[in-house]
Amino acid sequence: MKAEEYKGKSNDELADEIFGLRKESFNLRFQKVNGQLENTARVRSVRRNIARIKSILKERKDLAQTSEEK
Repeated sequence: MKAEEYKGKSNDELADEIFGLRKESFNLRFQKVNGQLENTARVRSVRRNIARIKSILKERKDLAQTSEEK
C-alpha cells in the first residue's frame, strides 16, 4: 500500500495492519529458512509497509502533542 492509503485509516486500523504485517514477516522468515520462500521481494515490501505505518503514527502523535502545547 502507499502512504496515502494508510493516512486515510484510523490509528486502530493501522495498529491492526501492523499486527498483520508483523505476523506475515514472521511467516516469511520461516519460509526463507526452510527454503520455501518464492517471492523474496515480499520481505522487503512488508518491512517498508511497517515503517510507513510507524511513520504515519509518529506524525499523528507529534501533531497531537504540538496542538496540546498551544
